Amino acid sequence: MDNLDRLKLYLKEAFLHIQRLDGLLHCLKKYYPINYDNIEEIDLDKLDSFAFRFAKLQDLLGTKIFRSYLEAINFPVQDKSFLEILKELDKEGILNLDKWAKFRGVRNSISHDYPYEIEEKIEAINYLIKNIDYLFEITKKIGRKIEIK
Repeated sequence: MDNLDRLKLYLKEAFLHIQRLDGLLHCLKKYYPINYDNIEEIDLDKLDSFAFRFAKLQDLLGTKIFRSYLEAINFPVQDKSFLEILKELDKEGILNLDKWAKFRGVRNSISHDYPYEIEEKIEAINYLIKNIDYLFEITKKIGRKIEIK
């Protein structure tokens, strides 16, 4: 399997996460800004699903799609640090380094399930509800650049 075929498979998976996130987003937006007092108990599990899908999408972008995309456009990625990869993607207009770093921080906030960090987790979910489209757009830009719709 060549780099482009591998990238296409990764993007199919990413678009599945986006589709699921988008569905959850429609449900959760009615509670925005979310706190545990304003969300119906029946929708609490959607918070976990939303956090899970976000983490899966961001991990997929960071661990597989970015490198595969750069390989597909013949940018040498071997022996490049993740920061170098991100800088090249920033130069390509795919992402903004500062925004990516913010999403990384949000990812770290929601990945732990400590009861004393509940407010931090809620704040992270609210940030995602407001800004998740940015990750969608990164994925779509890469898809457009390789002519995947």
